[in-house]
Amino acid sequence: MFSKDNKKVELKDAETIIGPSIRVKGNFHGEGDIVIEGKVEGSIKTNNFLLVGEKAKIVAEVEAGNAQIGGDITGNLQIKGYLEITSSAKIIGDIECSEISIEKGAIINGKCTMIKNQTNSHKSKLEEEEEK
Repeated sequence: MFSKDNKKVELKDAETIIGPSIRVKGNFHGEGDIVIEGKVEGSIKTNNFLLVGEKAKIVAEVEAGNAQIGGDITGNLQIKGYLEITSSAKIIGDIECSEISIEKGAIINGKCTMIKNQTNSHKSKLEEEEEK
């Protein structure tokens, strides 16, 4: 489903799946992998992987560790690691991420800012705290 440096995320491993017939309003925060195929309004936050399916419609501020976007998002994206934007994606909002790939055909209306990989720096801070 999603691969960056041979790291695969399987649908069966997702902690939360919002199916095509589901509509969520409000703040949606989780710690595990999230798959969205339906509609979400509010905010979405996970420290892990976020998959937005081709038919998903999202009006929300989005934060994730890594993400693959295939649907419509109106709102800003803050991705700590790798962001893959597929050809079916339509994003209206600003993007902040460490690494990005954009397929031909994707629509992006907003600015894109590249940041230092927060995932790796976050791990090193945790490791430092554990050593103390």
